[in-house]
Amino acid sequence: MKQPSVLPNVWPKLPNTEWTDALATLHLWTQIVGKVRLELSPWLNHSWQTTLYVTSRGLTTSAIPYGGKTLQIDFDFVDHKLLVATSDGLIVPSQLRPQTVADFYRDLMAALASLGIDVSIHTMPNEIEDPVPFPEDVVHSSYEPEQVDLFWRALGQSARVFEAFRARFIGKCSPVHLFWGSFDLAVTRFSGRPAPKHPGGIPYLPDVVTVEAYSKEVSSCGFWPGNASAPDPIFYSYAYPVPEGFAEHRVKPDSAFWLADLGEFVLPYEAVRTSDDPDATLTSFLESTYEAAADLANWDRAGIERPAGYTPYQPEG
Repeated sequence: MKQPSVLPNVWPKLPNTEWTDALATLHLWTQIVGKVRLELSPWLNHSWQTTLYVTSRGLTTSAIPYGGKTLQIDFDFVDHKLLVATSDGLIVPSQLRPQTVADFYRDLMAALASLGIDVSIHTMPNEIEDPVPFPEDVVHSSYEPEQVDLFWRALGQSARVFEAFRARFIGKCSPVHLFWGSFDLAVTRFSGRPAPKHPGGIPYLPDVVTVEAYSKEVSSCGFWPGNASAPDPIFYSYAYPVPEGFAEHRVKPDSAFWLADLGEFVLPYEAVRTSDDPDATLTSFLESTYEAAADLANWDRAGIERPAGYTPYQPEG
């Protein structure tokens, strides 16, 4: 099937320092929604049951089982609404607007109760410095629709390229999903071999979660929108365990570099957005960093990869 051409201006310029307050607030709101999914969903390997997914309008939990029905919570960044719906046809919409994390938490819990959903969550944020329990957070309260729209569009473009990258791998691979703890869109490939026990130590994240998440060899990549202390959005790629020579390996494009503080390769979002071919630039980063990890660690690449554009049938016409 022929795909339509990609317009050259679909990668938005992100606001960086102009929206760190709104970004921090939105991050905390997604943690509240994500923790609802965490509490109600059966555990999947590597915490995959907790994540959010990019949609054509925002972010979603997807369908969450609850008794004989399902629940879904959507961030609609087109009409700027939060939609809480169940499979029996009920829906509680609310406007996304400047409001405190405490108010957002209270309103979401009330919406769930009105739909007959009985759930309680751990109210302490994860992977955030100096966390404040959601019901007590009256500091984070910013919402900027125009800036959120740009962020969502960047997520959508990133997810689109990530999906094409994911399609070329036939080994175990994660979905393209957003982890609300670290607030990054990620996709992870697995060699199929066990990894050494991870030492843990990630701030404000239980070690048991980290150890299980990295129980298998991985090559992982993603998009991170930044935060107040590091406002420039980036693409990243890392391996666990880190094979010898990985940090020194030459990767593409030339604007990518090894960031020792994080232990991963980094490509500035702006370098992708302003390149002549953003899709190709990002793809070269994803492919070259994965190839470095897989080759240096002696992955069975022939058994877990397939060519781009593969299809098991011949389309008509």
